[in-house]
Amino acid sequence: MTRHTKQTSATHPVAPKNAAAQPDARGIQHDEIGLERLVFFSDAVFAIAITLLALEIRLPTGAGEASNSELLSQLVNLMPKYLSYCISFFVIGTFWISHHRKFRYINRYDMRLLWLNLLLMMLVAFIPFPTSVLSESGNRTATIFYALTMVLVGVVSALVWWYAVHRNRLVSSDFTNADRRRGFVSSLIAPLIFLISIGIAFIDVNLAKYFWLLIAPSWIFVR
Repeated sequence: MTRHTKQTSATHPVAPKNAAAQPDARGIQHDEIGLERLVFFSDAVFAIAITLLALEIRLPTGAGEASNSELLSQLVNLMPKYLSYCISFFVIGTFWISHHRKFRYINRYDMRLLWLNLLLMMLVAFIPFPTSVLSESGNRTATIFYALTMVLVGVVSALVWWYAVHRNRLVSSDFTNADRRRGFVSSLIAPLIFLISIGIAFIDVNLAKYFWLLIAPSWIFVR
């Protein structure tokens, strides 16, 4: 009985644990663990980027020795930093929601998707820097620099979606043209608004910043 069991094991070896992780002929991976690691890594980058926004808000040196009125004045003077923090928190949150929705439909991956997503995460991690520039100097150059960064993030986000859904490459085979188009349009809302605001900044810097507020109602309307 024991000898028969050993012979059976030799004739039919147990499949390795990573057998399901082998790519198909197109180089597409179908294992859930690999896709989950991509999503977990992306969530971590979004979380770190949002956390770094708050670290940019600092009181001046020696604030601990300030009187009540002086401290109140210093806190009020940080208003541009509060505003920049709120804007970037909302924008990063919007990009995270978009990323989250995309990967509810993307059920497999390949190396190109990994690199595209890595490029997107690089841009997301960069957002705290233009945020600090905008809070320190809200002039035209700072406004355009901030808006241009957001345009790049939005375009790459849309590119991730386009690559995944093109010919249903990384989504279900029953994904429709309407589904693909809806996701693509919603991905382009934020970068389009920021792109238009760059032109408005040459006319009125404050108006360009107020123009960013259209992201929320526009995104909700498209959804």
